[in-house]
Amino acid sequence: MRSVRKCSRTGCLEPAVATLTYAYSDSTAVVGPLATASEPHSYDLCEAHALRLTVPKGWEVVRHEGAFAAPDPSADELTALAEAVREAGRSDKPALEPEPEGPSGRRGHLRVLPGRA
Repeated sequence: MRSVRKCSRTGCLEPAVATLTYAYSDSTAVVGPLATASEPHSYDLCEAHALRLTVPKGWEVVRHEGAFAAPDPSADELTALAEAVREAGRSDKPALEPEPEGPSGRRGHLRVLPGRA
């Protein structure tokens, strides 16, 4: 399943619509449409962060002209969402047994879950 990429900015949960790439040799930051795949040396940005990006003095920003468009959800994403909703609504799931108390009377913070076949 391909998940929706989020903005790379810390604390931002908005979906990414643009990709930021630095050309260090040219002292340039390039903000363009969202790349088809996430790259290790580029950053995904939401629309607000893509439009407000500032660079150090002496650097140049090259921006995509036009509106940034959110990527369309793929069939894989829609199928995964439908399966997750279906699984959450199942009433035939076995109930988990309560965790036994340890020697101190407290429940441990780690537990072993049974494997699935």
